[in-house]
Amino acid sequence: MKRWRIILRHSFLGMNRKEKIIWIWLITGAVMVFLMVAIGGITRLTHSGLSMVDWNPIMGFIPPTSDAAWHIAFEKYKQYPEFRELNNHFTIDDFKSIFWWEYIHRLFGRLMGLVFLIPFVFFLAKKWLTPSLKKHLIVIFVLGGFQAFLGWYMVKSGLNLEPRVSHYRLAAHLITAFVTCMYIWWVAMGLKHKETSLIDFPDFRRVLKWIFALSIAQIVFGAFVAGLKAGWVHNTYPLMDGQLVADAVWALDPIYLNFIEGKSGVQFAHRTLAIIVLGVIGYSYFKALRMPLTSRQITSVRWMFITVMFQFLLGVFTLLFQVPLLLGILHQLGALVLLGSVLASVHSLRVTST
Repeated sequence: MKRWRIILRHSFLGMNRKEKIIWIWLITGAVMVFLMVAIGGITRLTHSGLSMVDWNPIMGFIPPTSDAAWHIAFEKYKQYPEFRELNNHFTIDDFKSIFWWEYIHRLFGRLMGLVFLIPFVFFLAKKWLTPSLKKHLIVIFVLGGFQAFLGWYMVKSGLNLEPRVSHYRLAAHLITAFVTCMYIWWVAMGLKHKETSLIDFPDFRRVLKWIFALSIAQIVFGAFVAGLKAGWVHNTYPLMDGQLVADAVWALDPIYLNFIEGKSGVQFAHRTLAIIVLGVIGYSYFKALRMPLTSRQITSVRWMFITVMFQFLLGVFTLLFQVPLLLGILHQLGALVLLGSVLASVHSLRVTST
C-alpha cells in the first residue's frame, strides 16, 4: 500500500491541486472510452447491435420493464431484416439476450456524456480552465457528439434492406472512438508532462508520426475485417489457406474493390499492414536504444514495442481460432493500447517551438 502511495505521489509531481483533479477526470473519461470500445466489440461479436430498432436519446435509457413492454419491443424487432432473414427462429428470451448488450452499449454512452458534462460545467463555474484547455475540451465534446451520431448512423444502415451494418460506417464509428480517446489522452499528458525535450530528434519524431498514421490505417482495415466478417475466412497463418496470397484476394473487379469490399482482399491488407507496423516499430525501438533519450522517452518507446508484439500475436491467434469473443475483444482493445503508446512516444519527444 505504501508503495502505491509513493507511485501516486510521484505521478502527480509538478501538478497543482486543480490540475490533479482535471487530470483524474480526463483519465476517467479515457478509461470510459476504452470500456465503451470493449462493450461495442462485445455487442458486435454477439450480433446484438441491431436489436434496438428505436433511437430515443432522451427516454431510450429506460429498458422494457414488463412482459407487455418486452413483447412490444420484440414485435418491433420482427419488422426488420435481421429477424426476417437471420433470426426468425428467435423466442423472446433469445431476443432479450441480444437486446441487453446493445442497451448497455447505449446506456454507457449516456453515462459517459454525464461524466464529461457535469464536471466540465463545474470547472467552468470555478474558472479552473485555461483558454487553451477550454478549446481542447470543446473538441472532445464535439468528437463525443459526433461519435454518438455515427453510432446511430451505423445502426441505421442495418435496418434497411440488409441485416448488416455498413463496414464503412462501422470503421468511421470505431475510428472516431479511437481518436476521441487519443485526444483525451494527449490533453491529459499535456497536463502531467509540461516539460519538452531538451534535444530535438526531428527524424525520429517523423518516423513516430508515420507509425501513428500506419496504425490508424491498420485500425481502419481491422474495422473493415470486422464489418465484412472477413476474420472467418483464411484462418491459417502465415499462408492464406496454403497460398502466400490467396486467389480470392483478386476476385473483384476493378482490383481496388478487393481491398475495401472483398473479404479476402481486406484480410490480406490487414495482415500485410500488421507486418509493416511490427517491422517499423521494431526498427524504431532498436534505433532508439542507441539514442540519448530520457527515461520517459525510452520507456514510452519500449512500451510501444512490447505492445505491438502482443497485438501482433493476438491478431494471429484471433485469426487461427476464428475470432472467439475474448480474443476478438482483446485484439480490438490492443489496437487502442498500441495507439496510445505511439502517441505517448510522440508526446515525450515534443520540443519547445521558437
